[in-house]
Amino acid sequence: MSNGDITVKPITAEDKDAWRPLFRGYAVFYKADINSGIEDEVWRWLTDPAHVLEGYLAWNAEGSAVGLIHIRECPRPLSGKMMGFLDDMFVDPRQRGAGVADALFEFMRQTAEDRGWPVFRWLTQHYNYRGRAFYDKYTGSSSDFIMYQWKF
Repeated sequence: MSNGDITVKPITAEDKDAWRPLFRGYAVFYKADINSGIEDEVWRWLTDPAHVLEGYLAWNAEGSAVGLIHIRECPRPLSGKMMGFLDDMFVDPRQRGAGVADALFEFMRQTAEDRGWPVFRWLTQHYNYRGRAFYDKYTGSSSDFIMYQWKF
């Protein structure tokens, strides 16, 4: 799918070197301590057609990967329908404001429409002010739900 000079395409096995710096940038932003073992496992998920996690890269006109999303389908029991879940989104900081995030969101909207998903959900950190302002542009505001996490 193309949106101006940005094209969003599924990750392929040949894209690891393009994906890795974006995934690392995402981890740094969220202060996640990742290592090559974690990267390799996520990469295996993304390149395994049987795995639920799907990866997409946004490419600019020069052929550089400038953004990523990781999405998956999951059930929404109270509606009896499947929905989309955005696990990860990251845009190269040097490319922010250039329409990359808009292209990724348009891709998500089209994917939801094509698959019959009535909703896409995602989480973000409270301190992600720039991301939240962008999300509000599409959704109007955040939902009323509060997320809990039970660690083991």
